[in-house]
Amino acid sequence: MSYFSPTSADEAYALVGETGARIIAGCTDFFPALRAGEHHDPIIDLTRIKEFRGITETASGWRIGALTTWTEIVRSDLPPAFRSLQQAGREIGSIQIQNRGTIGGNICNASPAADGVPPLLTLNARVEISSQSGRRELPLQAFIKGVRSVDLNPGEIVSAIHVPQCADDLKSTFHKLGSRTHMVISIAMVAAAIALRDGRIAEARVAVGSCSPVARRLPDFEVRLSGMTPEQVATLEIVANPDLSPLSPITDVRGSASYRLDVVSELCRRAVLAACEGN
Repeated sequence: MSYFSPTSADEAYALVGETGARIIAGCTDFFPALRAGEHHDPIIDLTRIKEFRGITETASGWRIGALTTWTEIVRSDLPPAFRSLQQAGREIGSIQIQNRGTIGGNICNASPAADGVPPLLTLNARVEISSQSGRRELPLQAFIKGVRSVDLNPGEIVSAIHVPQCADDLKSTFHKLGSRTHMVISIAMVAAAIALRDGRIAEARVAVGSCSPVARRLPDFEVRLSGMTPEQVATLEIVANPDLSPLSPITDVRGSASYRLDVVSELCRRAVLAACEGN
């Protein structure tokens, strides 16, 4: 097996362009997905590239290197709007998985149940894609095209996630339902980011995962929440159409499609109320 471990971004771009190799980082999804006797050849391991690591504040927001681990995200001093992302990080596997798993790997794996995606959607995250030809950026919603499908051309690498500046009063939370509390694939999950001003919702962002091929924002529901008080949200009837219309849940071993829709409506309520309270 050919294994490459570049130490710089330029070296990685050259190797990807020359070899078309499979890119790996934390490998928390790569190895479990291998079938008995299966291997990939060649492989490029990005873990030694410092340019792809770390969280930095920029003039326009925040840059999270694609190789930044969930443990690093959880432990970072970030604004309240990032709380849902940090909560999701605590839900991703075990401590060992959080120490190895990367935010770039989470989105590139493109699982409908990727815990990091709904919080990133509520942060209006953009994906930085780099190659020998230069860099481009895409909204996260456009980058993940479907189940295990992302917008990466040959020779390209996801190098960072960019989050624009958020209002200081935008607070967020993440709620996940699974068959147990931790180390489980979600039945449904919701991230909500809410700005409460003068007792009413001035800004609402709500995203749902595990209920469609790609996690989705709920634009009609967000518009409906605008101007509401938390007390009104507590008694609000959340309906499949139009509130949850972007979702298309399936029936699988973890739950039926109808159950997922019932669960999501309540998770949305709880997440919005928790974000209103700053919890």
